[in-house]
Amino acid sequence: MKRGRFAIPACRPARLAPRMPPVDRGQNGEAGMRLWARLAAASAGAALSAFATAGAASAEQPAKAIFSRQHAAAALPPESVGFYSNGCLAGGAQLPADGPTWQAMRLSRDRRWGMPATVRFIEDLSREAARRGIWPGLLLGDLGQARGGPLPFGHASHQIGLDFDVWLRPMPNPRLTERQREDYPFRSVLKPGTFTVDDRIWNDHYTALIKLAAEEPQVQRIFVNPGIKKKLCDTVSGDRRWMNKVRPYYGHDEHFHVRLFCPPGSADCKEQRSTGTGDGCDQLSWWFNVALKPPPPPKPGAKKPTPKPPLTLSGMPRQCTYVLAAPAKAARPSGAEMIATGTSTRAPAAPGAATAFAPMPQVPIPQPRPLR
Repeated sequence: MKRGRFAIPACRPARLAPRMPPVDRGQNGEAGMRLWARLAAASAGAALSAFATAGAASAEQPAKAIFSRQHAAAALPPESVGFYSNGCLAGGAQLPADGPTWQAMRLSRDRRWGMPATVRFIEDLSREAARRGIWPGLLLGDLGQARGGPLPFGHASHQIGLDFDVWLRPMPNPRLTERQREDYPFRSVLKPGTFTVDDRIWNDHYTALIKLAAEEPQVQRIFVNPGIKKKLCDTVSGDRRWMNKVRPYYGHDEHFHVRLFCPPGSADCKEQRSTGTGDGCDQLSWWFNVALKPPPPPKPGAKKPTPKPPLTLSGMPRQCTYVLAAPAKAARPSGAEMIATGTSTRAPAAPGAATAFAPMPQVPIPQPRPLR
């Protein structure tokens, strides 16, 4: 895979049990082999018994109920399994709640988990945005659960450690406390009741941040509200190739959603269809003329549509059973330690690139802060 500014190191080509990975004596190689060997040996009985003891009915409970109870990553080699909206995460890493140039929001949800490469990407993106003077720091929304899988609310995707949300407002100064991050309000960048971007909020910093993320070759898609896509189509000049990755979708007016490609070593990760070529602006008419129009009233006597049954473990990749049964992985250093030491996961940025923006002023916390 082509490497970008935020390089993702190649991973060992592991595949989840019951298929055994090739022998690798490099980082995590011997330990990973021992873990996979134990799980594979237990595949006929012990590894599955953790879920069989509750009876056959428990196996068909919603998968979101099973995965939302997991609060520690699987001690397995990192791998994204399945598709973005039907899969799980092995060997995940947790984004620290606090970093020099980011803060994670809604900590009580425990959705700060992703592939180690995803966590590094987020940390690097936030540092580069601050270095360029785009924003002083990022507010990070949901990544995924400790072992991936369906979430109980809020998302259909975010299941394999390759999705994350960035709030459409800069990190404030002073920084938010843990309690404030539970209540800090979402803010739409659209005018109330419309799909038009509010120019009292939007400025070139928003465009620059989305562009910074979209230009990275690891990024597969970025989801934004159709109104935001239209704003970009109307205002961006010069090289617009990066806009191909910026895709309109429902919602996404308070945050943008970044999706990464399947990484090396994740043989059971299913790629999403290519976004093709062009800037994507020619597709906006459907959104405004069809998709965003109010639905027609139901016909008299029409039956209500049958709701789709929730995804169960039996409907997921079978490797996810082994991910759930794996022992827990040790935690990484806390966010407080990251701030105190200024820990970085990558080499310092190369000098020479001039800051494209004037210094950002301090962003105060609005008072009073409404609850949400």
